[in-house]
Amino acid sequence: MNHIGKKIITLLLLCCFALASLTGCGGNQNAGSNDSASSEPIRIGCKSMPEQMILQEILAQLIEAKTDYTVERIEPIAGGTSNIQVAMESGEIDLYPEYTGTGWLTVLKHEETKDADYMYEQLDKEYNDNYNMSWVSLYGFENTYTLAVRPETAQQYNLQKISDLAAVSDQLIFGANFDYFEREDGYQKVCDTYDLHFKGTAEVDMGLKYQTLMENKCDVINAYTTDSQIAEFDLVTLEDDLGLFTDYRCSTVVRNEALDAYPELLATLQLMEGLISNEEMTQMNYELNTNHRLESEIAADFLKSKGMID
Repeated sequence: MNHIGKKIITLLLLCCFALASLTGCGGNQNAGSNDSASSEPIRIGCKSMPEQMILQEILAQLIEAKTDYTVERIEPIAGGTSNIQVAMESGEIDLYPEYTGTGWLTVLKHEETKDADYMYEQLDKEYNDNYNMSWVSLYGFENTYTLAVRPETAQQYNLQKISDLAAVSDQLIFGANFDYFEREDGYQKVCDTYDLHFKGTAEVDMGLKYQTLMENKCDVINAYTTDSQIAEFDLVTLEDDLGLFTDYRCSTVVRNEALDAYPELLATLQLMEGLISNEEMTQMNYELNTNHRLESEIAADFLKSKGMID
């Protein structure tokens, strides 16, 4: 081989080494970095109810604004807590908004407690111990259960308190989502506590409860205190005069694996602490249900009003 040929081979080898240093070695270093570990989107879930869909969007936009992470909004999961807990355990979703009473009674299957602070502390401890999940930050509002009836039903049967139903429940149909009939603090607990014996029951999707009630397909429904439809339809909510319903403050349940994979996620979720009042949540629900605004618009306006996003 002549002198020129040797020079060409040397130059080619140098080019190959340079290319390897820019691609192979550099690629391996990036693969081991936190950026690569968190390159997959954070999957945010919610239950199939308007309030949860708004909260999903608030969480998504907050994470997008405060971090470089990408977010995937998972379609609302029907069937309530039972199904969304399975999705969390399987890793199908990384986090979602949940209510303290629901986690305490439905997931952990504890007896009721009136000590709300103790409940929250134990929820975080036992979710960590049993499911490798954490509860992060109380949003500030409480969405506890109530029972609601049409105004004409309340007038006809003189209903003001849940105990007033005892004398007339055998003439009425009770409507609720499937999950409520299965819960520890749900339908059967209400009936046992207040000695109610309804003529029948109607299982309906969370999003269709009020429509079912207003179409006279049922007479009494389980409702939430921040539901905008209560004001929209001028419904009567019945006083829980025996103090049955427990604490239902809202918080984020997140998989610890996600907290490890996304180092900025915990601090971002902590920004939700005390962010939403009952009145603000009710108004956002009203904007979605009555004014038919998009969840994304409602969430953006709210976060802008709090100075959380531009």
